[in-house]
Amino acid sequence: MTRTAPTTSLASLESWAILAFFLMFLSIYLIGYFLIFRKQTLKIRPEFSSCLISLFHGTPAAILGSAAILSDSRQGFAAPNTSFQKLVLDYSAAYFLTDLLHYVFFYPKDVLFIAHHVATLFVVLTCRYAVSHGAFAVLVLLVLAEITSACQNAWTLTGARKDQDALARRVHHALSPPFYAAYSVVRGFVGPYFVYRMIVFYVSGGARGLVPVWAWASWVLVVVMAIGVSIMWISNLWVQFFRERRGKLEEKIR
Repeated sequence: MTRTAPTTSLASLESWAILAFFLMFLSIYLIGYFLIFRKQTLKIRPEFSSCLISLFHGTPAAILGSAAILSDSRQGFAAPNTSFQKLVLDYSAAYFLTDLLHYVFFYPKDVLFIAHHVATLFVVLTCRYAVSHGAFAVLVLLVLAEITSACQNAWTLTGARKDQDALARRVHHALSPPFYAAYSVVRGFVGPYFVYRMIVFYVSGGARGLVPVWAWASWVLVVVMAIGVSIMWISNLWVQFFRERRGKLEEKIR
C-alpha cells in the first residue's frame, strides 16, 4: 500500500503571503529605526525608516510587476489575475499597510498621505481578493508609480540631511532636476494616458460580468485623484526650484 505525501496547495500558500510580506516590511522598518538609524535624531528616524522599506518595495515591485504583466499571455483590463500577479499585489499591499501604520503612529495629522495609503490599499486588496480580475491595470499603474521611487527616496533622504551635511546638500541639488523631470513625464503624461485607455475600456463595457462597475469606477476615481495630487506636488517643486534658481542668478548679478 503506497502512501501519498501531503501537499500544500498553491492557494494555501498564497493566503499566507500577505502576512509574511507584512512581517518582512515591519522587521525592516524596526531594524532601520532601532539599529541602522539609531544615531539620527528622533525627528528624522521615522522618515529614514519609511524610506528604507520604500527602497525594499519600490524598485522590486516595479521589476516584479513588469515580470508579472509580461508573463501573462492574456493581458488585458479584464483578464483574470494570475498567481504571480496575486503575489505582487500581496507584496505591495503589505508595504502600504506597514507604511500606513508608520504615518498613523508618527504623523497622524498627515491626512493626505494616510488617505493615499488607505485608497491604494483599497484598490490593491479589492483587485486581489474581491474581484480576482484586473490585475493588469493595477500592476501597470503600480509599475508607473514605483519606477521613480529609488530616485525619490535618495532625494528625500539627502533632503532631510541637507542642512547638516554639505555632501547631502550637493547630492540633493544634483538629483532634483532629473528626478523632477522623470516624475513629471511618468505622472503627468504616461500615467494619464494609460488611465484614459483604462476608462475607455471599462466605460465601453469591456469588463462586463468580470469586473463590477463599483470596482473599476472606484479604482479610476482613486487613480485620477492620486495623479492629480502628484501633478500638484511636482508642480510646486518645479516652482520652488525655479524660484531658487532665479534667486541665485539675481545674487550673482548683484
